Amino acid sequence: MEDFDVPIERRNTGSVKWDRYRDRDILPLWVADMDFASPDVIVRALQERVAHGVFGYGNAPKGLLEAILAYVHAHNGWVLRPEWIVWLPGLVSALNLACRATGAEGDDVLTLTPVYPPFLSAPRLASRQLITAPLACHADRYVIDWEALEETITPTTRLFLLCNPHNPVGRVYTVEELERLGRFCERHELIICADEIHAGLVLDASLRHRSIASLHPDLARRTITLMAPSKTFNVPGLGFSFAVIPDPALRERFRAAMKGIVPDVNVLGFAAALAAYRDAEPWRQALIGYLRDNAALVLNAVRAMPGLEVAPVEATYLAWIDARTLAPQNPQRFFEGAGVGLSDGADFGAQGFVRLNFGCRRVLLEDALDRMRRAVAHRQGAG
Repeated sequence: MEDFDVPIERRNTGSVKWDRYRDRDILPLWVADMDFASPDVIVRALQERVAHGVFGYGNAPKGLLEAILAYVHAHNGWVLRPEWIVWLPGLVSALNLACRATGAEGDDVLTLTPVYPPFLSAPRLASRQLITAPLACHADRYVIDWEALEETITPTTRLFLLCNPHNPVGRVYTVEELERLGRFCERHELIICADEIHAGLVLDASLRHRSIASLHPDLARRTITLMAPSKTFNVPGLGFSFAVIPDPALRERFRAAMKGIVPDVNVLGFAAALAAYRDAEPWRQALIGYLRDNAALVLNAVRAMPGLEVAPVEATYLAWIDARTLAPQNPQRFFEGAGVGLSDGADFGAQGFVRLNFGCRRVLLEDALDRMRRAVAHRQGAG
């Protein structure tokens, strides 16, 4: 049985997450990096690869392609073809490549906010213009504002950046929502780049992740789907992801944008990916159970804090908290002063919000939530 309550010391290990607050009594619940050890099958696969002692340029190991095709079919119902796969050293670079591979300089790239910060920076880095439509929150559930989407689109929009499951609001878009979004993109002749890096972390047992490209051949032809084991199996530092691009012409433009810029995947990233997709499903199932309980703990605790609102998390290990009533200018700094390090919503395009990473031991999460509760109570009392 997996024990996610086992403490693992991450201080002084070169951890981006924990080094931010080195020598300070601040619990880091910010960057999307879990505190759990990766599955034993991945650790053993890496140990075997390291024992070989040679770390030259590598190709995908035998069985990786088959493992990915089987995994995506089992979890997503999508039948992939091997030639659609493009190996990548990371998903963020792929967002930038998608911007470079579609349209021309000066064209518009559309996305929904709040959203993972690289969605907001990638267009500019590719000499494109970012345009955004805000998600709407109805009855504690974030949904696409179709009217705002239609009002935002321009004649020079060429690309739509989709995050599903959505980071940071934790939504798993329904088939009906994806089909309607697909019709929108077809009507406006948009390419879709779909970040599905959290697809293996659906916490709501009544929901299932579906790739927008899997719904219809016409949607597949206009979609770049980005996947990775990094979030699900906690191996983000090993630099492995892949794009699924069914259309040959679009795939060639994407590959052309990579040339001379994007390095190959390293051999350890390949080894970890094979072990994850082929052998780590029991670990993933155990993780989902633990994260569900953590999500419930966060939901109940935050909803009991005056001035804070939070939506249920359908997927990911990230809770999106509305603190505009409590600390509208900088709630991230407010909670940091209380000993809890959260992500600043302004980085996601939404000032007055914070994102909380509950991919950690429950005792640490309880400590963080208690610190938040006491800070909120003190502010309310002072007011």
